[in-house]
Amino acid sequence: MKNILATFAVLAALGARAELRTETIAYRDGDTPLEGHLVHDTALEGPRPAVLIVHQWKGITGGEKRRAEMLARLGYVAFCADIYGKGVRPQTVAEAGAQAGKYKADRALLRQRANAALAWLKRHERVDPKRIVAIGYCFGGTTVLELARSGADVAGVVSFHGGLDSPRPADGRNIRCRVLVLHGADDPFVPDTEVAAFEREMREAGVDWQLIKYGGAVHSFTDWDADGSLPGAKYDARADARSWAALKQFFAELFR
Repeated sequence: MKNILATFAVLAALGARAELRTETIAYRDGDTPLEGHLVHDTALEGPRPAVLIVHQWKGITGGEKRRAEMLARLGYVAFCADIYGKGVRPQTVAEAGAQAGKYKADRALLRQRANAALAWLKRHERVDPKRIVAIGYCFGGTTVLELARSGADVAGVVSFHGGLDSPRPADGRNIRCRVLVLHGADDPFVPDTEVAAFEREMREAGVDWQLIKYGGAVHSFTDWDADGSLPGAKYDARADARSWAALKQFFAELFR
């Protein structure tokens, strides 16, 4: 406990003198141009732990960029991955559903896009390639779990209100990292049967995993813009705060 408290004290001090730099990053998956968003503290020297952030179903938005800044203030190099491709930013629910559905139906492509972002991040001069965590929101939560199922070399993955289904549950045996799932207990888009199947997958694969449920929370509980206009998806300040605390605790365990 003393080590963890000391870590938080150091990170708080770093946050007080943070000199954040943001960059738009052009990278590729084969012939597909992608455009990510990088944030890091230029006051920090040497290879740092890094966080790969995967967006919700509308692509990279201000929400992901804000989370990246929050993580950079804690001392991490934060990189928002682009799964859809440069310029592909759905504006409506219908457009977002079509894009997310395309990749959920093709898990091989989804894993490929996530691994392309991970490969770029590992090459960054300020990143320690052995200390990377991938986190994702909604669609991004599904994505980071698929990244883990691909056997990616990351320290951990964290899903915030993400889909937990797997067309190939046996791929859980490929997971080489720790897994944290932060879930709205009343999320109508992730039925109890899907949660149970995920738990079974993790147990049978022998994964080091955690699943935390937040009572009363529905889908998108960390999304500041989720006002309830989409039934079953609404921001929940209490669940957001609790899940962020759980994230920091998870990181403290991984990087102590």
